[in-house]
Amino acid sequence: MVTPGTKITQKKSMAYDSSSITILEGRDAVRKRPAMYIGSTSEIGLHHIVYEVVDNSIDEALAGYCDTIDVTIHLDNSITVIDNGRGIPVDEIKKEKRSAAEVVMTKLHAGGKFDSNAYKVSGGLHGVGVSVVNFLSERLHLEIWRDGKTYEQEYARGIPVAPLKQTGKTRKRGTKVTFKPDAQIFTETSFSFDKLSERLREKAFLNKGIRITIKDEREEPERSHEFYYKGGIAEFVKHLNKNKSTLHDKPIYFEKEGDALSIEVAIQYNDAYDEKVYSFANNINTVDGGTHLSGFRSAFTRTINAYAQSSGLAKNFKGSLTGDDVREGLVAVISVKLPQPQFEGQTK
Repeated sequence: MVTPGTKITQKKSMAYDSSSITILEGRDAVRKRPAMYIGSTSEIGLHHIVYEVVDNSIDEALAGYCDTIDVTIHLDNSITVIDNGRGIPVDEIKKEKRSAAEVVMTKLHAGGKFDSNAYKVSGGLHGVGVSVVNFLSERLHLEIWRDGKTYEQEYARGIPVAPLKQTGKTRKRGTKVTFKPDAQIFTETSFSFDKLSERLREKAFLNKGIRITIKDEREEPERSHEFYYKGGIAEFVKHLNKNKSTLHDKPIYFEKEGDALSIEVAIQYNDAYDEKVYSFANNINTVDGGTHLSGFRSAFTRTINAYAQSSGLAKNFKGSLTGDDVREGLVAVISVKLPQPQFEGQTK
């Protein structure tokens, strides 16, 4: 209620018009809101940028061109990732008037994963991985070995210091990326050797025959691991069960390949009461499940019930076994590789 003679004052509002709208593109957008692309600017995001670079090498392995990946943590907490894949293309993209390598490193949504010509199967879908790493690094050095030549380029916080140039000749093939996370962006800049090792071991399990090494130069003596698993996910299941009492010595393993799809499943029971099933699509851990996991669970229950009925094991049992019955003590890994998957909640 306003009494007579009261002076009414209106609060001055802040101007909100077209001048208030800011358009952020590319590098500026990533540096302003890094958590949108890597999850956080703490330890999780710090390690995520390593996984982004390693995943590009893994995609080369999936395409059949790479079998060795080396990761090194240097004294200054910079990281080097080397693979023996095809090497990032170095020829000029005429529309951009610069090398393909520079476009990949400095432009969001630029990459070879958008059609099936370069990569039939890949974990990277958006073409933002390595460019985001570049934008969030204090410095990044790119070295490419391709067609008998060595090419190099340096970047400072995502900005090229000079164009890509040929620096020599080589018999090697592949890509070397060295980067130092930007302390202006990250609240934590020290890498965990154990955390990186755990992820790299998982990648080696999922891609049988690939050799992945990690070395930590900060330790004295130097710490290192080499991961190479000829048995793939069957060895992954054995690793998950290493401190458990298993009900059968060897994991049950099978794989099936179609025109564009491959499926691998490894199963081993232990004497525990809980179930541990890990599912992957194109080497990405699908923690929220998906059609590959629900399909496995329903088929697994149905198959065991069908066998129990046909062999007479369930003749005195009314009804049928439930999923909880057949998955008690189960440890399984399901890995599918398919073109153009859809990931829910993928950090990008």
